[in-house]
Amino acid sequence: MNKDEYFMEFALKEAEKAYKKGEVPVGTVIVYKNKIICRGYNLKEKKYDITRHAELIAIKKASRKIRDWRLEGMVMYVTLFPCSMCASAILQSRIEKLVIGAPSLDHNNKEVVHKIFEGNNTSPKVEVVEGILKDKCIKILSKFFKEQRNKIKKDS
Repeated sequence: MNKDEYFMEFALKEAEKAYKKGEVPVGTVIVYKNKIICRGYNLKEKKYDITRHAELIAIKKASRKIRDWRLEGMVMYVTLFPCSMCASAILQSRIEKLVIGAPSLDHNNKEVVHKIFEGNNTSPKVEVVEGILKDKCIKILSKFFKEQRNKIKKDS
């Protein structure tokens, strides 16, 4: 198991927490100097807050922990390709590397996010690595959405 797979396993544990709470199972960890400094998972349903995505929760925790909004030299591991809101926050926080598990199912989102990460000459750059433990990340998401569809059918 390589380093990216190792830390993605911890992000998957966070996704499990979201899953158990009925949230879309997305989890993340932020790593600095090979140590996890914070974790996060989706809570937007439970908190009634659209900004409670795993990535944003982790960024806020990391910033509080180091007392700086600049997360330079840090690596974020997230189980699902980020939305544009999270991608912008990742870029602005100056995270150095983003490691993604499951791909985006929305082609338009993927294009927009890649444009955000490409930025311009004055923007900080984010190294993006995709497909780490992809099958495991897809599995928990597929299970969640299958259960949600079955629940809707049952209730109607």
